[in-house]
Amino acid sequence: MRGRKMGTREVSGTGSNARIAGFFKDAGHPKIASDDVAWCAAFVGACLARSGKRGTGSLLARSYLAWGEPLDAFRLGAIAVLSRGSDPNAGHVGFLVGETQAAVRLLGGNQSNAVTIEEFPKSRLLALRWPNAVLDMVEAQAMPETVSAADFDTSLVHVLEMEGGWTEDPHDPGGPTNQGITLGVFAAWKGLTLDATNTAALKEELRRISPETVRAIYRKRYWEPSAAGAFSAGVALMQFDAAVNHGVGSAIRMLQEAGGATIDGEIGPETHAAVARAGAGEIVTRYADIRKAKYRALPHFWRFGRGWLRRADVTLARALAAEQQEPIVKQQKGPEDMQTDLSTTPKWWGQSMTIWGAIITALATVAPAVGPVVGVDITGEVIQQAGGQAAQAFQAVAGLVGTVLTIWGRIRAVQPLQQRDLTFKF
Repeated sequence: MRGRKMGTREVSGTGSNARIAGFFKDAGHPKIASDDVAWCAAFVGACLARSGKRGTGSLLARSYLAWGEPLDAFRLGAIAVLSRGSDPNAGHVGFLVGETQAAVRLLGGNQSNAVTIEEFPKSRLLALRWPNAVLDMVEAQAMPETVSAADFDTSLVHVLEMEGGWTEDPHDPGGPTNQGITLGVFAAWKGLTLDATNTAALKEELRRISPETVRAIYRKRYWEPSAAGAFSAGVALMQFDAAVNHGVGSAIRMLQEAGGATIDGEIGPETHAAVARAGAGEIVTRYADIRKAKYRALPHFWRFGRGWLRRADVTLARALAAEQQEPIVKQQKGPEDMQTDLSTTPKWWGQSMTIWGAIITALATVAPAVGPVVGVDITGEVIQQAGGQAAQAFQAVAGLVGTVLTIWGRIRAVQPLQQRDLTFKF
């Protein structure tokens, strides 16, 4: 549970705290919006759900007596179940964060009507419970990541293409960077504190960073913390790219904003439901717009803005393609040449300059020869009557125009043709 939940407190009077309503929702009780309902079990259930584990689904504290597996000794983070008064059905539940000789210290909800850390007598302790490793493994196998390892690699190829190679732009607040990995991130990955004594050596090492290290850093620092793998391929690509470019926390909040979920920086059932409700195509489109707005608000937009906006557009196009909405993305030689073509509808043959060029050429050069066959005698005498040399000049010009249209239409053709019924009226 993040520190910002500490101190979450019931609202006095007729109102209710929306955060507490969120605990109920994530614990599986979305219809409860009142903080007057006992919510210690809702708090525990929400914390478990937001960390990817399953709670009991009950609002009874004692339901956790049957959750996970029992512990015989203190373990930090264990779920502690306490009695409450003489009622055999009443109780309290929270997370064990400390102990004294006579008491246990619990992080819990509904403690003095708030999220707090408080001490309770050990005489009230009914049980300590811990997640069941075997059950967790079975659930993990039954509910694999939506996006496969192969899709992570595909997303990584995109991110590396967007990030490019070595750069040390003095205007870049990230400092020296290689393949999108900043010197500060690289030092932290190695467990080092960046200072004047090791900067030069780490820069040289970052220049020679191995593909295996690059992959490991991106997966552990961005893909997994941003929960990108929990979504469909297109949303995962957008989430991963944003986590790298904006930061994991910002990416999560942008995803929540795009889906209309509570913006709290924690991906839980509410966020998943919001994304599913909106649909992947709508989510990534909104997401790209949110990213562009954030780019425009940055102080370095004047220098990097063009590339940032292009990155958002290309990522959107590829995310939509991953969701099988079939945009076409064309990649030129470098990032500055990226072009996105979202035209996917085949072109009607009547819109083809090539075909009309051929028709004009045929009418101008072939008609005099085939006219008599269909009953139209286009002879030299007819031509002379129509103006002689003027008609011949028109015929030559028409043939030339038709030929030019044919060649030009063939050069610029980028779309397949489709058949459409056409009716000629005479």
